[in-house]
Amino acid sequence: MTHLVTGATGTVGRQIVRELLERGHSVRALTRDPEAADLPSVVEVVRGDLTEPDALGDALDGVTGAHLITFGGPYFTPLETGPRLVGLAEAAGVRRITVLHGGGPSPLEDAVRASGLDWTVLMPVEFMANALEWAEPVRTGDEIREPFVDRLSAMVHEADIGAVAAVALTEDGHAGETYVLTGPEALTIADKAERLAAARGRAIALVELSEAAAIERWREAGQTQDVIDFLLSVYRDTPPEGRTVSGTVERVTGRPARTFAAWAREHADAFRPAG
Repeated sequence: MTHLVTGATGTVGRQIVRELLERGHSVRALTRDPEAADLPSVVEVVRGDLTEPDALGDALDGVTGAHLITFGGPYFTPLETGPRLVGLAEAAGVRRITVLHGGGPSPLEDAVRASGLDWTVLMPVEFMANALEWAEPVRTGDEIREPFVDRLSAMVHEADIGAVAAVALTEDGHAGETYVLTGPEALTIADKAERLAAARGRAIALVELSEAAAIERWREAGQTQDVIDFLLSVYRDTPPEGRTVSGTVERVTGRPARTFAAWAREHADAFRPAG
Protein backbone atom coordinates (compact mmCIF):
# COMPACT_ATOMS: atom_id res chain seq x y z
CA MET A 1 0.00 0.00 0.00
CA THR A 2 1.22 3.47 -0.87
CA HIS A 3 0.91 6.41 1.50
CA LEU A 4 1.28 10.03 0.45
CA VAL A 5 3.03 12.36 2.89
CA THR A 6 2.70 16.08 2.29
CA GLY A 7 5.11 18.40 4.05
CA ALA A 8 7.44 15.42 3.80
CA THR A 9 10.64 17.45 4.22
CA GLY A 10 9.43 19.20 7.38
CA THR A 11 10.11 18.44 11.03
CA VAL A 12 7.12 16.09 11.36
CA GLY A 13 6.87 14.94 7.75
CA ARG A 14 10.30 13.32 7.79
CA GLN A 15 9.33 11.37 10.89
CA ILE A 16 6.13 10.11 9.30
CA VAL A 17 8.08 8.97 6.24
CA ARG A 18 10.55 7.11 8.46
CA GLU A 19 7.84 5.43 10.53
CA LEU A 20 5.90 4.28 7.47
CA LEU A 21 9.04 2.84 5.90
CA GLU A 22 9.86 0.97 9.11
CA ARG A 23 6.38 -0.53 8.97
CA GLY A 24 7.08 -1.82 5.48
CA HIS A 25 4.86 0.57 3.53
CA SER A 26 5.57 2.35 0.27
CA VAL A 27 5.85 6.10 0.66
CA ARG A 28 5.26 8.87 -1.85
CA ALA A 29 6.54 12.26 -0.67
CA LEU A 30 5.07 15.49 -1.97
CA THR A 31 7.38 18.51 -2.08
CA ARG A 32 7.81 21.70 -4.07
CA ASP A 33 11.50 20.92 -4.60
CA PRO A 34 12.21 17.20 -5.12
CA GLU A 35 15.89 17.82 -5.84
CA ALA A 36 16.40 19.18 -2.32
CA ALA A 37 14.24 16.62 -0.50
CA ASP A 38 17.10 14.47 0.86
CA LEU A 39 14.83 11.51 1.64
CA PRO A 40 15.71 7.79 1.57
CA SER A 41 16.15 6.40 -1.94
CA VAL A 42 13.19 4.04 -1.53
CA VAL A 43 10.82 7.01 -1.21
CA GLU A 44 9.04 8.12 -4.37
CA VAL A 45 9.50 11.88 -4.34
CA VAL A 46 7.05 13.86 -6.48
CA ARG A 47 6.71 17.56 -7.18
CA GLY A 48 3.50 19.19 -6.01
CA ASP A 49 1.89 22.04 -4.12
CA LEU A 50 -1.27 21.82 -2.02
CA THR A 51 -2.20 25.33 -3.13
CA GLU A 52 -2.60 23.87 -6.64
CA PRO A 53 -4.69 20.74 -6.05
CA ASP A 54 -5.73 20.16 -9.65
CA ALA A 55 -2.11 19.32 -10.46
CA LEU A 56 -2.00 16.51 -7.89
CA GLY A 57 -3.79 13.77 -9.82
CA ASP A 58 -0.71 11.62 -10.35
CA ALA A 59 0.45 12.11 -6.77
CA LEU A 60 -2.80 10.60 -5.47
CA ASP A 61 -2.91 7.68 -7.91
CA GLY A 62 -2.95 4.38 -6.01
CA VAL A 63 -2.70 6.04 -2.60
CA THR A 64 -4.37 4.30 0.35
CA GLY A 65 -3.59 6.84 3.06
CA ALA A 66 -2.51 10.47 3.02
CA HIS A 67 -1.02 12.82 5.58
CA LEU A 68 -2.00 16.45 5.04
CA ILE A 69 -0.72 19.71 6.45
CA THR A 70 -3.07 22.66 6.84
CA PHE A 71 -0.93 25.49 5.52
CA GLY A 72 0.79 26.43 2.28
CA GLY A 73 2.53 29.36 0.65
CA PRO A 74 4.49 32.01 2.55
CA TYR A 75 4.23 32.61 6.29
CA PHE A 76 2.27 29.40 6.95
CA THR A 77 -0.85 30.73 5.27
CA PRO A 78 -3.87 28.46 5.98
CA LEU A 79 -4.78 26.44 2.91
CA GLU A 80 -8.07 27.39 1.27
CA THR A 81 -8.06 24.38 -1.05
CA GLY A 82 -9.41 21.84 1.45
CA PRO A 83 -12.69 20.97 -0.28
CA ARG A 84 -10.96 20.37 -3.61
CA LEU A 85 -8.18 18.31 -2.01
CA VAL A 86 -10.72 16.15 -0.19
CA GLY A 87 -12.73 15.65 -3.37
CA LEU A 88 -9.63 14.55 -5.26
CA ALA A 89 -8.64 12.18 -2.45
CA GLU A 90 -12.07 10.59 -2.38
CA ALA A 91 -12.11 10.21 -6.16
CA ALA A 92 -8.66 8.60 -6.08
CA GLY A 93 -9.79 5.97 -3.56
CA VAL A 94 -7.86 7.27 -0.55
CA ARG A 95 -9.24 5.59 2.57
CA ARG A 96 -7.49 7.24 5.49
CA ILE A 97 -6.23 10.76 6.14
CA THR A 98 -4.25 12.25 8.99
CA VAL A 99 -4.14 16.02 9.41
CA LEU A 100 -1.48 17.92 11.33
CA HIS A 101 -3.39 20.63 13.18
CA GLY A 102 -1.71 23.97 12.61
CA GLY A 103 -2.82 25.73 15.79
CA GLY A 104 -5.58 27.88 14.33
CA PRO A 105 -8.68 27.90 12.09
CA SER A 106 -8.19 25.58 9.12
CA PRO A 107 -10.46 25.32 6.07
CA LEU A 108 -8.63 22.13 5.08
CA GLU A 109 -9.19 20.51 8.46
CA ASP A 110 -12.84 21.52 8.36
CA ALA A 111 -13.22 19.89 4.93
CA VAL A 112 -11.55 16.68 6.08
CA ARG A 113 -13.75 16.46 9.17
CA ALA A 114 -16.86 16.89 7.02
CA SER A 115 -15.78 14.21 4.53
CA GLY A 116 -16.63 10.53 4.39
CA LEU A 117 -12.97 9.55 4.77
CA ASP A 118 -11.49 7.86 7.84
CA TRP A 119 -9.73 10.91 9.26
CA THR A 120 -7.58 11.48 12.31
CA VAL A 121 -6.50 14.93 13.47
CA LEU A 122 -3.14 15.22 15.22
CA MET A 123 -2.86 18.12 17.68
CA PRO A 124 0.71 18.19 19.01
CA VAL A 125 1.69 20.68 21.67
CA GLU A 126 5.11 22.37 21.53
CA PHE A 127 7.66 20.39 19.49
CA MET A 128 10.85 19.38 21.29
CA ALA A 129 12.59 20.44 18.09
CA ASN A 130 11.73 24.04 18.95
CA ALA A 131 14.64 23.89 21.39
CA LEU A 132 16.95 24.07 18.39
CA GLU A 133 16.22 27.81 18.45
CA TRP A 134 18.57 27.89 21.43
CA ALA A 135 21.37 26.01 19.67
CA GLU A 136 23.37 29.04 18.52
CA PRO A 137 23.26 31.05 21.78
CA VAL A 138 24.06 27.92 23.78
CA ARG A 139 26.85 26.87 21.43
CA THR A 140 28.43 30.32 21.29
CA GLY A 141 27.56 31.80 24.68
CA ASP A 142 26.52 28.96 26.99
CA GLU A 143 23.21 30.66 27.77
CA ILE A 144 19.48 30.67 27.11
CA ARG A 145 17.62 34.00 27.28
CA GLU A 146 13.84 33.68 27.57
CA PRO A 147 10.87 35.32 29.31
CA PHE A 148 8.50 33.49 31.67
CA VAL A 149 11.06 30.80 32.51
CA ASP A 150 8.71 29.01 34.93
CA ARG A 151 6.11 28.29 32.27
CA LEU A 152 5.33 24.60 31.84
CA SER A 153 5.27 22.71 28.57
CA ALA A 154 4.44 19.05 27.96
CA MET A 155 6.45 19.26 24.74
CA VAL A 156 6.35 16.28 22.37
CA HIS A 157 9.14 14.56 20.45
CA GLU A 158 8.58 14.94 16.71
CA ALA A 159 9.27 11.22 16.24
CA ASP A 160 6.27 10.45 18.45
CA ILE A 161 4.05 12.60 16.24
CA GLY A 162 5.31 10.60 13.28
CA ALA A 163 4.68 7.32 15.07
CA VAL A 164 1.07 8.21 15.93
CA ALA A 165 0.44 9.36 12.35
CA ALA A 166 1.82 6.09 10.97
CA VAL A 167 -0.41 4.03 13.26
CA ALA A 168 -3.50 6.07 12.34
CA LEU A 169 -2.74 5.69 8.62
CA THR A 170 -2.14 1.96 8.71
CA GLU A 171 -4.35 0.51 11.45
CA ASP A 172 -8.07 0.44 12.20
CA GLY A 173 -9.63 2.14 15.21
CA HIS A 174 -8.51 5.75 14.77
CA ALA A 175 -11.16 7.19 12.46
CA GLY A 176 -12.85 10.32 13.77
CA GLU A 177 -10.32 10.82 16.55
CA THR A 178 -8.59 14.07 17.52
CA TYR A 179 -5.37 13.23 19.32
CA VAL A 180 -3.66 15.76 21.59
CA LEU A 181 -0.01 14.68 21.55
CA THR A 182 2.36 15.45 24.42
CA GLY A 183 5.53 14.15 25.92
CA PRO A 184 5.63 12.20 29.20
CA GLU A 185 6.29 15.21 31.47
CA ALA A 186 5.68 18.94 31.79
CA LEU A 187 8.91 20.93 32.03
CA THR A 188 9.91 24.52 32.76
CA ILE A 189 12.57 26.26 30.69
CA ALA A 190 14.94 25.73 33.60
CA ASP A 191 14.24 21.98 33.42
CA LYS A 192 15.00 21.99 29.70
CA ALA A 193 18.24 23.92 30.21
CA GLU A 194 19.37 21.38 32.82
CA ARG A 195 18.68 18.46 30.47
CA LEU A 196 20.48 20.14 27.57
CA ALA A 197 23.45 20.89 29.80
CA ALA A 198 23.62 17.26 30.93
CA ALA A 199 23.42 16.03 27.36
CA ARG A 200 26.20 18.26 26.04
CA GLY A 201 28.37 17.94 29.15
CA ARG A 202 28.64 21.66 29.81
CA ALA A 203 26.70 24.11 31.98
CA ILE A 204 24.09 26.46 30.50
CA ALA A 205 23.16 29.77 32.14
CA LEU A 206 19.47 30.70 32.10
CA VAL A 207 18.75 34.43 31.82
CA GLU A 208 15.16 35.50 32.34
CA LEU A 209 14.10 38.34 30.05
CA SER A 210 11.54 40.92 31.11
CA GLU A 211 8.36 41.05 29.09
CA ALA A 212 9.49 44.34 27.53
CA ALA A 213 12.86 42.86 26.54
CA ALA A 214 11.17 39.83 25.00
CA ILE A 215 8.81 42.02 22.97
CA GLU A 216 11.75 44.07 21.69
CA ARG A 217 13.62 40.93 20.68
CA TRP A 218 10.61 39.57 18.80
CA ARG A 219 10.15 42.89 17.01
CA GLU A 220 13.79 42.93 16.00
CA ALA A 221 13.31 39.42 14.61
CA GLY A 222 10.52 40.72 12.36
CA GLN A 223 7.54 39.25 14.20
CA THR A 224 4.19 40.92 13.56
CA GLN A 225 2.13 42.32 16.40
CA ASP A 226 -0.37 39.45 16.02
CA VAL A 227 2.41 36.92 16.53
CA ILE A 228 3.81 38.86 19.49
CA ASP A 229 0.37 39.01 21.11
CA PHE A 230 -0.01 35.26 20.58
CA LEU A 231 3.39 34.52 22.13
CA LEU A 232 2.65 36.68 25.14
CA SER A 233 -0.69 34.97 25.62
CA VAL A 234 0.62 31.40 25.54
CA TYR A 235 3.78 32.20 27.52
CA ARG A 236 2.03 34.14 30.28
CA ASP A 237 -0.65 31.49 30.72
CA THR A 238 0.00 28.30 28.77
CA PRO A 239 -3.34 26.61 27.98
CA PRO A 240 -4.01 23.45 30.04
CA GLU A 241 -3.61 21.19 27.01
CA GLY A 242 -0.12 22.58 26.47
CA ARG A 243 1.09 21.73 29.98
CA THR A 244 -0.91 18.58 30.76
CA VAL A 245 0.44 15.14 29.85
CA SER A 246 -2.15 13.40 27.68
CA GLY A 247 -0.77 9.85 27.50
CA THR A 248 -2.02 9.57 23.92
CA VAL A 249 1.32 8.55 22.43
CA GLU A 250 1.55 5.47 24.64
CA ARG A 251 -2.11 4.53 24.15
CA VAL A 252 -1.83 4.70 20.36
CA THR A 253 1.66 3.32 19.79
CA GLY A 254 1.95 0.93 22.75
CA ARG A 255 5.18 2.46 24.05
CA PRO A 256 5.98 5.42 26.31
CA ALA A 257 6.44 8.85 24.82
CA ARG A 258 10.06 9.92 24.38
CA THR A 259 11.53 12.26 27.00
CA PHE A 260 13.17 15.63 26.44
CA ALA A 261 16.32 14.21 28.00
CA ALA A 262 16.41 11.62 25.21
CA TRP A 263 15.82 14.33 22.59
CA ALA A 264 18.64 16.38 24.11
CA ARG A 265 21.06 13.46 23.86
CA GLU A 266 20.08 12.89 20.23
CA HIS A 267 20.82 16.55 19.39
CA ALA A 268 23.64 17.26 21.83
CA ASP A 269 26.14 18.11 19.08
CA ALA A 270 24.01 21.05 17.96
CA PHE A 271 24.54 22.63 21.38
CA ARG A 272 28.27 22.01 21.76
CA PRO A 273 30.86 24.68 20.94
CA ALA A 274 32.68 24.18 17.66
CA GLY A 275 35.99 22.40 18.05
